[in-house]
Amino acid sequence: MTIALIDVNNFYASCERVFNPALTGCPVVVLSNNDGCVVARSAEAKALGIPMGAPFFKIEKEFRRHGGVALSSNYPLYADMSNRVMSILADFSPDQEVYSIDECFLGMAGCRDLASIGQNIRQKVKQWTGLPVCVGFAPTKTLAKLANHVAKKRPEWRGVCDLTALSPSEQDGLIGGTDVAEVWGVGRRIAARLASMDITSVRQLRDANPARIRRAFSVVLERTVVELQGTSCLTLEDVTPPKKQIMVSRSFGNPVYALQDLEHAVGAFVSRAAEKLRGQNSCAGSILVFAQTSPFRDEPQYARSLTVPIATATDDALTLTKAALTGLAAIYRDGYAYAKAGVMLSELVERERVPQDLFMREQQREKSAALMATLDKVNARFGRGALTTGAASAQGIWRMRQRKKSPCYSTRWEDLIRVKG
Repeated sequence: MTIALIDVNNFYASCERVFNPALTGCPVVVLSNNDGCVVARSAEAKALGIPMGAPFFKIEKEFRRHGGVALSSNYPLYADMSNRVMSILADFSPDQEVYSIDECFLGMAGCRDLASIGQNIRQKVKQWTGLPVCVGFAPTKTLAKLANHVAKKRPEWRGVCDLTALSPSEQDGLIGGTDVAEVWGVGRRIAARLASMDITSVRQLRDANPARIRRAFSVVLERTVVELQGTSCLTLEDVTPPKKQIMVSRSFGNPVYALQDLEHAVGAFVSRAAEKLRGQNSCAGSILVFAQTSPFRDEPQYARSLTVPIATATDDALTLTKAALTGLAAIYRDGYAYAKAGVMLSELVERERVPQDLFMREQQREKSAALMATLDKVNARFGRGALTTGAASAQGIWRMRQRKKSPCYSTRWEDLIRVKG
């Protein structure tokens, strides 16, 4: 079966440009929480040599000199635009796996003239959302990712690369000049180790002995080699597999000193983690809570975490919050400037497989389930955080700094663009 990989080009920056055309053509970067580091770059920003993850304060002066624009992360906007793109792509195939916020795989069994389909995908997504995409076709996921990379980097392909239409010699020429670090899952560190084995191009990795690669690295890289050879090892996932752990953490906009402020932050993190937990139909058997100071500040340092077991695995935000706050009280120490905190839900099991607690009445379980269902319905209708626990309700000083955030153009009524007649 042929697989397509569709990827939105420079997703965050492209989303911003849809609603602010004045950004077109100028360097754009999107910053991390608290406007700290660069997490996304437009093509123009990449051309300036701005690296991913660069602290913005280090590059700001030079970036501004080139007319660059920096924006805070606008996750509600990006999530909404992602949902729009994925719904459009679903029309092209019944087999869809959403891989990330800006990428998805499609099964293209029985489809012909893939290059035309790819151009149709690009045209439809661009017309309906304003976002540019590239498309790669190949017999495996790994090759589809590689084809998408080629489509994005080589203008002559016009945003679409169909590896299945190329002869073996044409494929050899294409991947022979592609750095092995561009292979899905390889990266720079593994590429350096491969270089010591005289494997520097994708073609050389494809032609390597899979058993040798497994002995030197892992079964994962062995499967990558097999996929490069055209044999599919990674099937399309109709449903994203449940996570084995769920973590929510954040750096604070300002230093936090008081336990009460930390409690509000941790309460908000638990609410979000519990929402994700219920979304994958799981319950948690333990919760880890942590708090730490900033290692980049010249002040007393402190960092500690604690795992609190849950008697009966649950998805109830109230029970999880109580456990988290108990743990936080145990690790909190007065006199420190806390810069980050978070929670991690572990020992996750499917809701239907949670052992029944003999000491909990059926009425209590039903009450908890009804309350959480109501909580999720209200937030789905009126926006996340419309209804939450008391511990998460305060808007404390821990909230992120987002001084450069664009409006939520598509998810908030007051931010809708108004067109004058």
